[in-house]
Order: sequence, then C-alpha cells, then structure tokens
Amino acid sequence: MSAVPPGVPTDAPVPPTTDGTPWTWTVPEVAPEQLPLLFHLAQRPLAVGDTLDVVVRWRRAPVRLDALLVGAGFTVTSPPEDGPAPPEDGPAATLRARVVRERTLADTVGPGMRLLVCGVNPSLYSADAGVGYARPGNRFWPAALAAGLVDADRDPVAALARGVGMTDFAKRATRTAVEVTREEYTVGYTRVSDLVAWLQPGAVCFVGLSGWRTVVDRRAVAGRQPSDVAGRPAYVMPSTSGLNSRTPLAELARHLAAAAALGSSPVRVPRPGRMGRP
Repeated sequence: MSAVPPGVPTDAPVPPTTDGTPWTWTVPEVAPEQLPLLFHLAQRPLAVGDTLDVVVRWRRAPVRLDALLVGAGFTVTSPPEDGPAPPEDGPAATLRARVVRERTLADTVGPGMRLLVCGVNPSLYSADAGVGYARPGNRFWPAALAAGLVDADRDPVAALARGVGMTDFAKRATRTAVEVTREEYTVGYTRVSDLVAWLQPGAVCFVGLSGWRTVVDRRAVAGRQPSDVAGRPAYVMPSTSGLNSRTPLAELARHLAAAAALGSSPVRVPRPGRMGRP
C-alpha cells in the first residue's frame, strides 16, 4: 500500500488508553470532498470490531456525514449530532459520531476522478487485505495496469492519485457475490448515485453485471449503458473474478480503457492478441 499522498493530513486515530474504551480521532479540517480519503486512511490501523469516536468539522455538503462513514467501512452506532446547518461560506460545525470498524473495504474516492470503479461487494479475502480485487486470481489489477489506468499493483490510494476511485454496490463482505441481496443492491445504488452526484467523476464503471441488472436494467449487456448515473456516463463490464475465466485478460483491459475514455481521459487501449490468458 502506498504512503499517504503529499498534502493529505496525517493526523491518525489515537488508540485506547485502557481496555474497553474507544479509539478517538479529531479529523483535520479539510474540504468535505477530501474526507473520504482521510476516512480510508483512518480505517487502516483499526481492527474489525474496534470502536472509534470521531469529531469532524463539517461544512455544508450535498452528502450526509454518516453516509461517508458507511462508505469508509464503518457502522454508525451513534449518529452525528445534529446541529444548525453551517452557512455556505461560514465556519464549519463540529459534529461527533461513534462508529465501529466493519470487515469491509473503505472507499477511495475524491475530487477530480476521471473514472469511478464500482464493484459488486468486497470478498472476505479483499476485506481482510484492505484492497479491492486483492485475490491473486482476480484480474482487475492486471487489466487496469494493461489499460494504463494505474501504474501500481493493488494500491487503491495510488490509483486515486491517478484519478481512478473505487467503491462497491454493497459494503458487506461475503464469500461470493451471489450472497448479496436485492435490498443491498438497491440501498447501495442509492449511495453510489449520491456519491457520483456529489463528486462528478468523468464516468462510472460497474465491474460485474449483477448489480446493474438487479437495480437498473435486467437485460443489460457489457458496454456503455443508455442510463447514466447522476448525469455521468455509466459503463458495465464483465466480472474480473478468476471464476469468470471465459473473459480473457485483454478483453477486460479493453473494457476498462473504454470506460475511462468516457471520462474524456485518453488511455492506452490494448490491441487484441497483446496479452494471453492468465
């Protein structure tokens, strides 16, 4: 995993001083769109089940703070205290929340994304590794490298620095994607749509057809979709799981390159025959 990007505050959560007490963290005051990355970094040192008391200086934003905490892989057990909404250009309001670290992945999203990659949900393997698509047989990272979207393997923070963000339909980690429920897809699609409306990535690429087919178009095929997400182009591609061996690596790379091209960022599109099967 890469180091903290330059310019990103490094204030980390403080461990408990005695057994049974929570971690504590006063979040550095930053623009709201920078908070998801800080939350991602804060999740790293916590073990599954750890409790964290968060203090945030919150400025007006079109998303809820508790939604960002869920996206960061936490369950909110004590919602952010409601107070008067801060004025558009006024001082930030202080909000406090208590959260529990779940066995899942934290979003890596932020401003200026050329492509937001949305998976179905984390596998247990990826949740434990802290990296999406981490299982050695998964071809997402080899395909993203071949397409020129990223330049570091299995490093979502470095990917975000290159304009490629990552999230999931459902946050609950499972052994296989077939365990994700229709309700989880529906709730997750609303959360992802709100995220897209707020951060406005160049395009959104859904990896795996099951989520899109469940909540948007049950007859969808891989490629650019007729329906956008919050006004941004949507692309659906086959699963990169090793279980989907019928889709070769070169084809997965071409799908990722085509999705990124929707965001008006030129990337190298691999030609057929340049790569063999894994």
